[in-house]
Amino acid sequence: MSERTIPQTRFFHVLPEGQLERPASRAEALALVGSGGFVWFDFIDPTREELESLSRPLGLHALSIEDCLDEEQVPKMEDFPTHDFILFNWYRFAERTLAIDEIDFFLGRDFLVSVSHAASFPAGSPRARLDEAIERDLVNVRKGPDFLLHVFMDYIVDEKFKAIESLQEELDTAEETVIEAPGAFKPEALLHLRRNLLVLRKSLLHEREVLVRICRRDSPFVSEGAIYHFRDISDHLAKFFEAIEIYREMITSLMEIYLSVLNNRMTVVANRTNRIVRRLTLINTIFMPLTLLAGIGGMSEWSMMTDPANWRIAYPAFIFLMLLIGIANYVLLKRLEARDRASAEKDLAELDRPPETTRREEGERERDLTRP
Repeated sequence: MSERTIPQTRFFHVLPEGQLERPASRAEALALVGSGGFVWFDFIDPTREELESLSRPLGLHALSIEDCLDEEQVPKMEDFPTHDFILFNWYRFAERTLAIDEIDFFLGRDFLVSVSHAASFPAGSPRARLDEAIERDLVNVRKGPDFLLHVFMDYIVDEKFKAIESLQEELDTAEETVIEAPGAFKPEALLHLRRNLLVLRKSLLHEREVLVRICRRDSPFVSEGAIYHFRDISDHLAKFFEAIEIYREMITSLMEIYLSVLNNRMTVVANRTNRIVRRLTLINTIFMPLTLLAGIGGMSEWSMMTDPANWRIAYPAFIFLMLLIGIANYVLLKRLEARDRASAEKDLAELDRPPETTRREEGERERDLTRP
């Protein structure tokens, strides 16, 4: 797909009839302010001089212009005598990377100034598709700059939904991996998702405050008819915020599930090792007394056990005795192991018994003790 670059500065005069005129210069656009309809000043990556040239004609405050040039601001709304300054965010999620772009608005009675912070936008980017959304809603746009602001914000919120939906797909993929193939799961993927969700939560929290102020009529530049449209945006942001909270809880649960699965696998390996060590211990325990008898009896010096005439009988008898001792040790160890297993099962059964049964038995035991 070929890329189309949006001009960095554009001016539109929106007539009450819904027609769009394109002033040739900034001076011509400023001259049209207050002549009917409203003027839209659209800046993309502007310089300080370009924004300061609007300060005196439109009454833009210097602090708001400073905020436009600072891309590290949080969403907010500030009131001034001639305009409202609104800072908003929109999201882009591509190649498992979340990008947050800032867009600033100066909303007045008969003008709207929009400031974006990207040098160029390809044809498939959210900023490029915004023009199509505005053209489709010219019927509402012609009503005033506050309706154009609503179209802007409504489109931005739609793009937020796409980004949040992509994050949800990433979370669903991580959930399937944890359950079906925990060995292939990478915990850093969840941590990356968690960081993205925290960034979204911070942005949505401040944007909800902006919409709350607009919907309760704090701005004199938003008409009564436009407020109903902004309420719809506020509802969407509330839903997104709740979704982010749910996703955060899901990430915490997934991490707990992953750690539980990992702990179970480690337990299986440890149990296997314990079984091997127990077998070796059993063999060692059986042969230790036999080794002791062999050392004391002096198998290497047959004359210590019997005289040369009887060695043919003494040695087989000694070996048979060692065999009996080995079998006796094995049987004894197995009985001790069975008794320990039965005791453990009894303790588990005591823990699994209903509390009422336990209290009944304790009551009967107390009656037995107090009975004369």
